[in-house]
Amino acid sequence: MGIEERKEREKEHRKEEILDAAQKVFFDKGLPTATMDEIAEAAELSKGTLYLYYKSKEDLYLGVMMRGMQVLFSEYEVLAASLDSPLRKIIKLSELYIDFFASNRNFFRMFHFLQMPQFHKQVSEEMQQYCGVETRRLWDMVIGIMKKGMEAGILRSDLDPTEIGIILWSSSSALMMRGDTEGDRWKERFNIDLSHTLEVSNRLFLNAILTDKGRKEFAAI
Repeated sequence: MGIEERKEREKEHRKEEILDAAQKVFFDKGLPTATMDEIAEAAELSKGTLYLYYKSKEDLYLGVMMRGMQVLFSEYEVLAASLDSPLRKIIKLSELYIDFFASNRNFFRMFHFLQMPQFHKQVSEEMQQYCGVETRRLWDMVIGIMKKGMEAGILRSDLDPTEIGIILWSSSSALMMRGDTEGDRWKERFNIDLSHTLEVSNRLFLNAILTDKGRKEFAAI
């Protein structure tokens, strides 16, 4: 191994160690109250050293968040390559996202800080580009599954596959966020289990985008 290659590997290793420390702090305190001083202490490094690798706290936050995105991407990648029928893949898209929510709650919560305009102002262009590329990979996979459904004649051809993916993702996320923060309240006041509500919502949406052929196949599953 050459000197430059060794230095690059050491740099990547140090970046991962910093992300490990940042992940612990962010999971414990969240973005607003976490500080670079606390992350530096957890990483056993000076705050100045952190800035050699990440330009802001928000860059670090996105770096950790992308770890969660990679977990989801890996699961979708296996699904896309499977021999399941297009309809089963579409159904499993939702199931995998719900499973991700249940098993990776902290990562799921991190995703939604992307909706804060003030957050984006603090993120470096380099990190924005990196996240854009990785997020696009995941969306291309989701959209590809929707297109296969249309080609198989189980999804309505008058709909846009990207819009279908966005609606499914957004509606599921909204209900999961509600369940995460207000689940007990809805159960207490209305005896509503929001996890069941999510299943109903996804089933209703699926029925709305299926063709007659798709509905027959869905009924047989």
